[in-house]
Amino acid sequence: MFKFFKKNPIWASNSILAPSDGTAVPINTIEDPVFSQGAMGIGVAVNPSSDNVYAPVSGNVTMVAATKHGIGISTAEGRDILIHMGVDTVELKGKPFKVLVNSGDEVKAGEKIAVMNRQEVEANGKLSTIIVVETNSAERKDKLNLVETGTVKHGTDLAKFSY
Repeated sequence: MFKFFKKNPIWASNSILAPSDGTAVPINTIEDPVFSQGAMGIGVAVNPSSDNVYAPVSGNVTMVAATKHGIGISTAEGRDILIHMGVDTVELKGKPFKVLVNSGDEVKAGEKIAVMNRQEVEANGKLSTIIVVETNSAERKDKLNLVETGTVKHGTDLAKFSY
């Protein structure tokens, strides 16, 4: 009874949740031209206020970068999502990152997937911005609408896909 009060799973699958507590910013404002100009796909970004990183979508982990700064998730809807921790952090060779998932794991949106030592990232002159992009957005022709800017809590709707 009253099933219409439950969260619609279709809407949930069309959302990107905030990957961390922090400040949500439009992706075109971040200091990385590859991401800010959309070369990797459409996306969103959060300047984190916490070291914890959470899955912005549900799906299967398809990739964990050898340098631990990036995690790929493929959703049931066919979206390829990249969670990129920090700007130019590949140069840190994984030292400030603890990844809690492996390739092949299934994750649920909002599940803790990594810890990024922001202090260590920033002490190395890097930005700790967490970037979330749909890397196959050009072929899917998806659009992404940012629904939150400013202060966000992990797990809240950050952006919604549309076609």
